[in-house]
Amino acid sequence: MSENKKVSEIFGEYVFNDSVMKERLPKKAYQKLRQVMAEGGELDPATADIIAHEMKEWAIEQGATHYTHWFQPLTGVTAEKHDSFITAPDDEGHVLMSFSGKELIKGEPDASSFPSGGLRATCEARGYTAWDCTSYAFVRHDAAGATLCIPTAFCSYTGEALDQKTPLLRSMQAVNEQSLRLLRLFGNTTSKKVIPSVGPEQEYFLVDREKYLKRKDLIYTGRTLFGSMPAKGQEMDDHYFGAIRPRIAAFMKDVNEELWKMGVPAKTQHNEVAPAQHELAPIYETCNIAVDHNHLVMEVLKKKANEHGLQCLLHEKPFDGVNGSGKHNNWSITTDDGINMLDPGKTPHENLQFLLVLTCILKAVDRHADLIRESASNVGNDHRLGANEAPPAIISVFLGNQLDDVIGQLCSTGVATHSLEGEVLDTGVDILPEFMKDATDRNRTSPFAFTGNKFEFRMVGSQDSISMPNVVLNTIVAEAFKEACDELEASEDFDGTLHDLIKRQAIEHQRIIFNGDGYSEGWVEEAERRGLPNIHSMVDAIPTLTTDKAIKLFEEFGVFTKAELESRAEVLYENYAKSINIEARAMINISSKTLIPAIIKYITSLADSINSVKAAGCDAVSVQTDLLNESSALLTEARDALAMLEEVTDKGKAMAEGREQAVYYHDVVFEAMAALRAPIDKLEIIVDKKMWPFPSYGDLIYEV
Repeated sequence: MSENKKVSEIFGEYVFNDSVMKERLPKKAYQKLRQVMAEGGELDPATADIIAHEMKEWAIEQGATHYTHWFQPLTGVTAEKHDSFITAPDDEGHVLMSFSGKELIKGEPDASSFPSGGLRATCEARGYTAWDCTSYAFVRHDAAGATLCIPTAFCSYTGEALDQKTPLLRSMQAVNEQSLRLLRLFGNTTSKKVIPSVGPEQEYFLVDREKYLKRKDLIYTGRTLFGSMPAKGQEMDDHYFGAIRPRIAAFMKDVNEELWKMGVPAKTQHNEVAPAQHELAPIYETCNIAVDHNHLVMEVLKKKANEHGLQCLLHEKPFDGVNGSGKHNNWSITTDDGINMLDPGKTPHENLQFLLVLTCILKAVDRHADLIRESASNVGNDHRLGANEAPPAIISVFLGNQLDDVIGQLCSTGVATHSLEGEVLDTGVDILPEFMKDATDRNRTSPFAFTGNKFEFRMVGSQDSISMPNVVLNTIVAEAFKEACDELEASEDFDGTLHDLIKRQAIEHQRIIFNGDGYSEGWVEEAERRGLPNIHSMVDAIPTLTTDKAIKLFEEFGVFTKAELESRAEVLYENYAKSINIEARAMINISSKTLIPAIIKYITSLADSINSVKAAGCDAVSVQTDLLNESSALLTEARDALAMLEEVTDKGKAMAEGREQAVYYHDVVFEAMAALRAPIDKLEIIVDKKMWPFPSYGDLIYEV
């Protein structure tokens, strides 16, 4: 620990958090800011100036010379422009350090240079960043020194959202409003706000940086485009939860310390299933803060890895044949006075408020399964979903034995009379303690699983922002709550209507519940019989954003306009095509300039060896000849596949951007890439290791 300090002493050290504001701000300014944070509204210019001044003074004490509006454009990563605190020099050449309320609240990055899907033309440059005062500012230390980072939203001159945060904040407003309506119906008059809470588990790989720099495919694309499996993969499951190696432990220690200083509550760390794979999980936080902090987690993982001579790989599938990486998004809704609306209590069959919330969520997930699937779609996740530890592409809900039994009672008899209880765990060993088992098991094959007092959305990709998945969850639940509240508020018989509503929603949406093996072929067939969508790829998922159903949903709650949805679809199509184009070009470059020359060199040496043996009058050349013939045949296959990949990639690049191009890259270019990889991966096993031009899978995932 830094300077032998305790975690409690360093946590939030670099954050302009509530305790710092309470200490440094005048009481009136502090109370006004807290009011805006809790209820919304605007800060008056005088108060904004006071806050900006104190924030600047505090940041300078932390070593900061610059500030930046830290935002989340549609690039998938964060963006920032740094300005120093200095003002223009006076006549004597002296400068002052200043920071105004206007500079705190508003920034003006170039809106036309970020992806906008047509919302901003090249000539329409102006965009605005707006301070999100509910997410604390922080100071980040790196090679540039110390910078005050101010979390902001990013919108166009005409007000459209050009980022991940603005729709998220809108969706949080929507679910708050409808949740409060529901709580009031059950007599709750004390809760003033309902907040979606999120805890994202971050999976990642670590490889030696020196070896990484020898793999152009990893550098260009984040994943290996070539590579055969080593003799040992993850078959023995000995890496999972295994002892953390010293080099990795030192890295994790530094990651934790930096995250704690920036107020990120990093809690859990362990080895994941695949060799060289690990996980970091935080404590739950308010939704928008969790999104901000997850971006910080990804940035710190990459930064600290480099400092330790490592490379952090956040791609969903950096290595073919072993588990990919995801980001389990644990979601719940909690009141400002600590009530978790997803807590079933000890007798969930009697907890009518919980049963209404639960059946509303079942309705929301069933009705908008396509949107949920789209929210977890990206290019890397296409390699991951449906295999190994990842959930299938079919959206379903796991409830567990206890709640499944309650729902079954509601569907069959119309009333739930009992709840299954946990039993004592019997290990058969006298010296081990006895304790009560949970009333239900867990299901790691479910994409949307109830896990006690929250839902775990397991499909999100490891390098993705968790913003869009939570935008969708917040909005679809807000819709289901609104429809339930409309019906209950209009009824003169609340109890009877509530009973009928819970029963009806349970029956109508029971098809979305599945507690079995989501990886089985039988489930695919069963899901089709149930009428559940099976969306296989990102390209197939994107159209769900612009259906009439989706537009109606998002416009009703002010989360997205039709134009914003259409723009995001265009951005996603372009991103998919560009990503596959980069991968294809990388394959062409690597195979033509590195791999094929190495293979030719090996084949030539093999032929020379055969000729030498023959010249010596020996006939024992059958093995060498077989290797020569096999290698030559695979080389010919690779050459032909390379020519085809070049042809189809050139054709795809020449197409107009949009859905047609994205579909072409998915259906044609991606298949051509697989055709080139197959013979080269076979050749890697044959060619002398000393002649193979870059580190193998075994070198990367075992030698860390």
